[in-house]
Amino acid sequence: MAQTVFERSRPSTRTVDHALSAAVNRPFWIDDITQPRRRRLEAPMIADLAIVGGGYSGLWTAVLAKRRHPDARVVLLEAKTVGWAASGRNGGFVEASLTHGDDNGRSRFPSEIERLIELGLENLDDIERAVGDYALECDFERNGALSLAVEPYQVDALRAATTDDHTVFLDTDAVRRQVDSPTYLAGLWEKRTSALVHPARLAAELARVAEELGVEIFENTPVRSISSSSGSPTAPVVLVTDDARVTARRVALATNVFPSLLRRNRLATVPVYDYVLMTEPLSDEQLRSIGWANRQGLGDGANQFHYYRLSRDNRILFGGYDAIYHYGGRVRPSYEDRPETFRRLAEHFFTTFPQLEGLRFSHRWAGAIDTCTRFCAFYGAARQGRVAYAAGYTGLGVAATHFAANVMLDLLDGESTERTSLEMVRRRPLPFPPEPVASLGIQTTRWSLDRADHHGGRRNGILKALDAVGLGFDS
Repeated sequence: MAQTVFERSRPSTRTVDHALSAAVNRPFWIDDITQPRRRRLEAPMIADLAIVGGGYSGLWTAVLAKRRHPDARVVLLEAKTVGWAASGRNGGFVEASLTHGDDNGRSRFPSEIERLIELGLENLDDIERAVGDYALECDFERNGALSLAVEPYQVDALRAATTDDHTVFLDTDAVRRQVDSPTYLAGLWEKRTSALVHPARLAAELARVAEELGVEIFENTPVRSISSSSGSPTAPVVLVTDDARVTARRVALATNVFPSLLRRNRLATVPVYDYVLMTEPLSDEQLRSIGWANRQGLGDGANQFHYYRLSRDNRILFGGYDAIYHYGGRVRPSYEDRPETFRRLAEHFFTTFPQLEGLRFSHRWAGAIDTCTRFCAFYGAARQGRVAYAAGYTGLGVAATHFAANVMLDLLDGESTERTSLEMVRRRPLPFPPEPVASLGIQTTRWSLDRADHHGGRRNGILKALDAVGLGFDS
């Protein structure tokens, strides 16, 4: 089996040991902010809209609901603290795509992909406007993204993806003038479709705005169950917490990777763990050695891909590659510390940037991604339109959550809109099978993707079969 560049050009053990020696197992982004403490719900409450989940999906829903209906009583219930899960742990890539890339969308929604691309760009523009309108202090930078070829077979794919004046193909010399790595063979600079944020700060700022608009946020308030009368579409929905109940006209479920309160969605997603390293701030000399003056977000073209970016204080976040599913599909803190994956990421980092030898990582962490079988978010309504939900973002949800919030509010308002008419919104993904079949299928797919990366991108019979039935995926 052929070796990848990360196996052909490994750094020394001493370099990796030194780099990881002081890294703490905590998300840098959450460490980097301070939030107010919010009370837990301890008394019964009546609301016009109750939102379950204090990540991006829930927070955008709260903000946009108050913009639509300023006088409505909106309550948000968060099991722990605002933004503590995926919204405070991700890479901070704000991608325009609503379909986890155009190729994934084209294979699943061919009749509407061009409109979905337009809607994705409009959605990203709306987020940028919201950053300005609400003075969101979240380090928003719309610098675009560089897709990188690090193996010869990836070069032609990038060249073929050059479609307009905002998408620029870069040969080896040109891409290394942007960011200098010996692993880069070519690049594609997509200048309109991507931005960067400080992810935990975005969540905190959305919570601030929501509260300023009158939303009541309760933390450390897990919702244990949901119930409603089936007799009337106007009957209230009841959410049961440890200490109280919320009776609401409408409910939005924004629980991401955690088990859905609706039985119909219990097999719709599985948690896949993603791992990340963050360096200490680079010195001016170190930054000059790699260039990166235009501060784009970066990602390579493998199935097991890496993503990386600069923070405001010139740290490098470096994550991806391993995507780990644990038998049983549970979310557990013990899964977040995986030394072999952090070591592999550190090796790949110094293969990418050998000129940064001696740099150390300050933080290492992980988070669970809510993966569904179509690899992009799905949406729906239940309980005669009184409950709406969105989930399954599969790691590309920072921007898509804003779109999802509007979809959920459209559904709860009973409106027929362009969004609710989309096939992407109306169609549900296939569920995952129960264990042990789920684990066998996921691990076999991971093995096949790794094999493709080691065979010039060639997909084996398993991947081709998944492609044929609409379950295929590549990055």
